[in-house]
Amino acid sequence: MEARIRWNGEVSFKATSGSGHEVTMDGPPDLGGQNLGARPMEMMLMGMGGCTSFDVMTILKKSRQNVVGCEALLTAERADAVPAVFTKIHVHFVVTGHDLKEAQVKRAVELSAEKYCSASIMLQAAGVEITHSYEMLAA
Repeated sequence: MEARIRWNGEVSFKATSGSGHEVTMDGPPDLGGQNLGARPMEMMLMGMGGCTSFDVMTILKKSRQNVVGCEALLTAERADAVPAVFTKIHVHFVVTGHDLKEAQVKRAVELSAEKYCSASIMLQAAGVEITHSYEMLAA
């Protein structure tokens, strides 16, 4: 896996993934940014959310759940001192579908958290407390 980060001036950067996709990262105006993109730590949080969402949806599809929507809402706390690392992250899944089985949704969230989500497991190994919850909505 590769990535390239190019400085755009001030505190703005363009990141290009190994697969050729680009995203802009920028800092807040009080630190010289123009608010043209997500902050780098926001990107980490979104990356973790994408990783666990990918797992959950893959597991739900394999268990033949009729999912029509899945949203992961992440909230994070950071240390007050530099480095302002993540200390806690909570992931709340909202899974919408037809005749969803709670046991399957619960299992998908647990398997992602405990076995498959590389981003979550890496952050936990670094001492971040990660918790999960879920709710199911009928479509």
